[in-house]
Amino acid sequence: MFAKILIANRGEIACRIIKTCNKLGIRTVAIYSEADQKAKHVKLADEAYLLGDSDPSQSYLNIEKIVKIAEANNVDAVHPGYGFLSENPDFAQRCTEVGICFIGPRADTIVKMGDKLTARKLAKKAGLPVLPGSDFEVHNSHALDEAWKLGFPLMVKAAAGGGGIGIHTINSIDELLPIVDRTRLISQNSFGSTRLFFERYLEGASHIEVQIIGDKHGNLIHLHERDCSLQRRNQKVVEETPATKLPNKIRNKLHKFAVKLGKHINYTNAGTVEFLVSDQGQIYFLEMNTRLQVEHGVTEMVTGLDLVEMQIRVAYGEAIALTQDQISITGHAIEARVYPEDSSTLIPNVGIISGLHIPKCRLSRIDTALCKGYEVTLHYEPLLAKVMAWGKNRDEAIRRLQKVLLGIRLDGIKSNIPLLKTLLADASFNCSTHHTGSVSRIIDKQKQNTNHQSSRSMDKLEQLNRETAAAIGVALALALNQSNSNLPSNPEKSPWRTIARSEQLLSRNSGLMDWH
Repeated sequence: MFAKILIANRGEIACRIIKTCNKLGIRTVAIYSEADQKAKHVKLADEAYLLGDSDPSQSYLNIEKIVKIAEANNVDAVHPGYGFLSENPDFAQRCTEVGICFIGPRADTIVKMGDKLTARKLAKKAGLPVLPGSDFEVHNSHALDEAWKLGFPLMVKAAAGGGGIGIHTINSIDELLPIVDRTRLISQNSFGSTRLFFERYLEGASHIEVQIIGDKHGNLIHLHERDCSLQRRNQKVVEETPATKLPNKIRNKLHKFAVKLGKHINYTNAGTVEFLVSDQGQIYFLEMNTRLQVEHGVTEMVTGLDLVEMQIRVAYGEAIALTQDQISITGHAIEARVYPEDSSTLIPNVGIISGLHIPKCRLSRIDTALCKGYEVTLHYEPLLAKVMAWGKNRDEAIRRLQKVLLGIRLDGIKSNIPLLKTLLADASFNCSTHHTGSVSRIIDKQKQNTNHQSSRSMDKLEQLNRETAAAIGVALALALNQSNSNLPSNPEKSPWRTIARSEQLLSRNSGLMDWH
């Protein structure tokens, strides 16, 4: 087994990898930027080394600096986690060149599946169904012709894209070239590539992914599927397993397709094959992620397996110890991603965690690197925590997750926890009729309800003002009568006290003000 592993990442995933390494008796090396000097993963690792400036290009994306640290400290292997360099073929190749094992697929596999156009072609060759779309790069000169062939609405995608970036919907011919140009610019800035392609937009689809893992001995198995349909801006928000909305016939097809593609490309280590499933049950290959997924934890909860451990053992050269028939799932697991953003405005939020409470709940799991004093910045991926819960069935898992979210306290920063509570309580989600467009619909519904409540509050306020004015008028009339009758004054019968009490009574009845 490896003696020492460098974790080429930060935050909760670095902490997660260190946990498994500790279990296996493997020493760990952390790397960090100036912004992360006091980070949790730095404290947990056996060794830690400064990379450089907070800018990712000078730290977590700097291949040569990371490789030099690995070489200088006699590292056997590098685990890239997810994000940053996890799907960078140059990094994988550079590790291999210096004799350090890259815990992931081969560099050539990352190249093939990292390019969405190439992945689409390979999936077709493997016999997987793909969405109607362009099989070659779309240039502005023939974008119109390609769009007419597909029809509207359609998706324009960056071939080198990932993480939900570089994907836009085009609804009409008037939007075509402006959106294409904007997507091309985003792709250039984000991925250093301007290559785009079109795919038919599939409305009301479910986003289902299948976890696979292959070894160097030709064995490849799946670890069942995850439903990742609750998304905002093409980013997953809630994930669960199994996908209870699927008939077994569709579920089995997805598993077979994922394994078929994995074997077709001789895939090794952990990966995820992603699909869209229409409301009529039609299956379409979407893409493949050649790394550990953010949501791997829910698969671990229902299978009892440690995916990071499996990754390490496979990378070391061990054969997968289980056959497909030995992989089974128990119960249901669900995950919610906690991000730093204002739920009312959906605007990202930064700041320092001044207070923190993370509850310990039975049959739940929270993967996080948060601690009191932790500074959330704009430098890196803003994921604060992954909150997971297991149940004997889906309803129990949802209720348990809701309970855990209720117990989390984050002071000093706003988070999307209120939105997560809304999503988990929505009728479409609880009935498993949700799809990739559901989050936008739920948010719009919430805004309409808020506007309606505001309108009702204004009506109540107007009524309150009318009733208050009447009460004041009566009180003043009584005071005037008292004054004219030359009766001795009584503080307890003061007209202004009468007015105040009238206002208090009215406000309490209307529920608009907090009077003490």
